Amino acid sequence: MKIFFITPYITLFSSFILAFIISYFSVRPIVDLSLAKGLVDLPNGRTSHNKPTATLGGIAIFAGFMFASMIFSPYGSILELRFISAGTLLMFFIGVKDDIFIISPLNKLAAQIVAAVILIDFAGIRITSLHGFLGFTEINYHFSLYLTIFVVIVIINAFNLIDGIDGLAAGVGIVVCTAFGLWFYLSGQYPFANLTAALVGALIGFLRYNVWGMHNKIFMGDTGSLILGFLVAVFVIQFNQSNLKIAGDLHIRSAPAVSFAILIIPLYDTMRVFVARICRKQSPFKADRGHMHHKLLELGFSHPKASLILVITNLLFIVLAYFIQNLGIIYVMIIILSLATLLSFIPIYILKKQGKTINFCGKESEKKGLVA
Repeated sequence: MKIFFITPYITLFSSFILAFIISYFSVRPIVDLSLAKGLVDLPNGRTSHNKPTATLGGIAIFAGFMFASMIFSPYGSILELRFISAGTLLMFFIGVKDDIFIISPLNKLAAQIVAAVILIDFAGIRITSLHGFLGFTEINYHFSLYLTIFVVIVIINAFNLIDGIDGLAAGVGIVVCTAFGLWFYLSGQYPFANLTAALVGALIGFLRYNVWGMHNKIFMGDTGSLILGFLVAVFVIQFNQSNLKIAGDLHIRSAPAVSFAILIIPLYDTMRVFVARICRKQSPFKADRGHMHHKLLELGFSHPKASLILVITNLLFIVLAYFIQNLGIIYVMIIILSLATLLSFIPIYILKKQGKTINFCGKESEKKGLVA
C-alpha cells in the first residue's frame, strides 16, 4: 500500500514523530551505559563543559533517523535511498569507533571519501554543473567526482567543528534540514523531504537532553556530527542538481550561493578559523577556542543563548539569500560573505572593548599584565 504517495504530508509528519520518539527515549539508556562504562568526555582547558558527559548521543540520532526513514520512505522505487543509508551506516560505525576508541584523522577522512564515492557511483548523486558560475555549466565526470568528494568532506567536517557547545550543531542542523525539506516537499521530491523530516525529528529528540539535560546530559559526539554532516551534504547536492531541471516559481536561482547561505554558520566559521590559524602560522587543523561560539561564551552568553543567536543568524541568512537570489551567484556570494565577515567582527570588537586585544588573525592578549 503506497501510503506515502497518497498522503505525503501525513507520512512526513509520522516520520518526524517516530524519529523524535525513538531518539528521545533512546537517550536515557545511552547515558546510563556511557556513565557505567566510562564512555564520557572529560573537561579540559579547551572544552566548554565542567563535568564528565556522555558522548554517544549520535546513536540516538541514528536510531531515530534510520528507523523512521526505513519505514516511511519508498525504498523499492527510489534506488538511491538504499545507498544514502549505506553511507549513513558507514558514518555511524566510524563515529562510534571514534567516540569510544578515537581513530586517526586520516582514517576518518578515508571513510568520508568512501561514503562520498558510494553517493557518486552507486546512488548517482553528484555535482554535474556549476550553474553558470564563472561561465561554467556542465563539468566532466572526473572534475565532478573530485568536486563532490570535496563538498561532502567539507560539509561533514564543518558540522563536526561547530559541535562545541550545547545545541549548536543540532540547532543549525534543524534549521538547515527544514529549509531543504520544505523545498523538497514543494517540488514534489517526497523521498528526500521524508529524509529531512526524519532527521529533524531525531535531532529535536536529542536536543532536549543536549541543552536541558540535568542528570541525562549528552553530546552528539562524532557519531552524530558525521551522520548529520553526511546527510546535509546529500541534501545540498540534491538541491543543486534538482535546480538544473526545475523551472517556474520553485526554481532557485544562484543555487550554489543559496546553498552556502543555508550552511553559513558551519561553512563560514570553519573557513574563518582555518584562515586565522594559517595567519598565526599554525596548522589549520589545530584545535583552539577561536570559533564564533567560543567568542559568544566569552561575552557571557550561556550555551543555549549563544546557540540561539547563531541559529537565528543562520535562519536570517537563509531568508536573505532567498530574496536576493536573482542577483546571480557571484553577487549573492559577495553579499553573503561580506555580511558574515562584518557580523563576525562584532563579538571580537566587543571583547576588545572589554579589555582584550584581538588582531585580525584572532590572536588574543590581555591589555593589562604581560602580553604574549
